[in-house]
Amino acid sequence: MAANDTTPLIERRSIDYIPEAERHGRLFSQFTLWMGANLQITAIVTGALAVVLGGDVFWSLIGLLIGQLIGGGVMALHAAQGPKLGLPQMISSRVQFGVYGAAIPIVLVCLMYLGFTATGTVLSGQALGQLFGVSDSVGILIFASVIVLVTVLGYRVIHFIGRVASVIGVVAFVYLFSRLMSQTDVGALLQIRHFSWSSFLLAVSLAASWQIAFGPYVADYSRYLPSKTSSVKTFFAAGAGSVVGAQVAMVLGVFAAAMSNGQFAGHEVAYIVGLSGTGATAALLYFSIAFGKVTISTLNSYGSFMCIATIISGFRGRLEVTRLQRLVFVLAIVGTATLIALLGQHSFLGAFKSFILFLLAFFTPWSAINLVDYYCITRERYDVPALADPNGRYGRWNLLGISVYVFGVLVQLPFISTKFYTGPLVAALGDVDISWIIGLVLPAALYYLCAKKWHGTVPDQLILPTEQGAIPTTNGLAAQA
Repeated sequence: MAANDTTPLIERRSIDYIPEAERHGRLFSQFTLWMGANLQITAIVTGALAVVLGGDVFWSLIGLLIGQLIGGGVMALHAAQGPKLGLPQMISSRVQFGVYGAAIPIVLVCLMYLGFTATGTVLSGQALGQLFGVSDSVGILIFASVIVLVTVLGYRVIHFIGRVASVIGVVAFVYLFSRLMSQTDVGALLQIRHFSWSSFLLAVSLAASWQIAFGPYVADYSRYLPSKTSSVKTFFAAGAGSVVGAQVAMVLGVFAAAMSNGQFAGHEVAYIVGLSGTGATAALLYFSIAFGKVTISTLNSYGSFMCIATIISGFRGRLEVTRLQRLVFVLAIVGTATLIALLGQHSFLGAFKSFILFLLAFFTPWSAINLVDYYCITRERYDVPALADPNGRYGRWNLLGISVYVFGVLVQLPFISTKFYTGPLVAALGDVDISWIIGLVLPAALYYLCAKKWHGTVPDQLILPTEQGAIPTTNGLAAQA
């Protein structure tokens, strides 16, 4: 990423609009960031779940690929909004939900960030514990300290970490694949084909949910790109990096689980590193696993900070975020996630599957509404200054968006299958959770039909804040970080 020489190491902005003079970076940085975020141990575990929970290798691989493409498409459509709007993703939700109403999905997204940060911290703690010869709990605390530092530094450092993580990830995964191929008969595993709709749809759901989960914050990391950046190219840069990285990691997880004879679950990190042997090589792999988690865990923590700032600014009209306040926010976020990780580290695998599938019910409808509105209703014509004005174009509460969102959550309930809740139609579907499909399709269709008839005023073109080189002080989106 080619940044201006005057750009400070510590990010100056937070939730405010990024003026054209401060735009920088290349599309390739989007590819490396999202590939690095996906070439990591949690993606391996997610892929392994397809086999651990009853699927065979052949159909699990196909199901995971289909899920990656579907979910990756949704994720990449959100990424394409960043350069055009110059804003974090969740602020744009005020168009569909109102300046106050947008807090409803944002609060749930914050919970998502906490959950994913906590689950990633568990695996990173295992890796650091093995690397330094300490307990997993101490490893968790070491990892949390690193996340705090990188998150406080902000956008430029996050992209730099993403590039480094992508290189380390590629090297580590090539080595692990070569070791795995030498220890097992891959051809024999692929010949075992026992197709069942339940196992196949589970694989699709695992991959799709993994990708869709990036939607609420993917534009946060493309918003610094020049506004003339092609939306199509942004779509493919972010989407390809995420899909390729996740599919590679999940394929490794599928093969590792298939050859583990039941030894994978509960010892995920140790088993993966054990493929390489012991000594210096194992130590390097433990390091690569922990470093790979730095990228995605930082994205989650950074996204949490942006969401909290967005919620507060919606009700106060303007939020100034000093560096001290930013540090306090980040410490609170990472501290909470770390506490969850310490308390839940011994029941990780089952809880993780339940978490990612249950959480989808709350943000897939948001994704559907946001994308339909942006691409089909307003067609990229937002009034950015009005996003901070409760008395402006978008109002305090948008009952249409909120009502469709609530409908989108409720309509999924019969199809959800988790430890928290199981819907009445799940048994008839072979115990497969297809709620994410319902939560994308039905709210999207309903919002499109209703918004075409009852949408509010749409500007004739995209309206951006007046750029004067300094941080705006009147549009309500200003922040000093």
